[in-house]
Amino acid sequence: MTSSNNRLTGSEARAYCFRLRKGCDLKASIMAFCQRNGIEAGCVSSVVGCVSVAKLRLADSVTELERCEPFEIINVSGTITPKHLHLHASFADKQGVVIGGHMLEGCIVSYTAEVCLLSFPQYELSREFDPDTGYGELVVSQ
Repeated sequence: MTSSNNRLTGSEARAYCFRLRKGCDLKASIMAFCQRNGIEAGCVSSVVGCVSVAKLRLADSVTELERCEPFEIINVSGTITPKHLHLHASFADKQGVVIGGHMLEGCIVSYTAEVCLLSFPQYELSREFDPDTGYGELVVSQ
């Protein structure tokens, strides 16, 4: 097991806040914003709003769930690397039942989504294949 003691102070991180409108693909729109603004190392700290389509990959890493109905965005969080967003999301339906998993492209904003991101320009975030997990895992360097 490896860990990192990299620490940030508030002055080293940069905050971005923006709003997405009805019909935007939530994940694709966040990625496009990051690319336009040169954000290559960061995180999604908060997303508040609603989607009309929730599209998630579940914990078995194979099953995809797509539901077309009104959902409140409960949480979206994850990491930003130059070519990839690794996002997890949870959504509540009209009865308050929550679904969640790995967010895929295809989550469509129904009214609005307020997005807050943090970038860490002093770090380089990338992904490398980890034979122990079988996935591209986060690598942090300065």
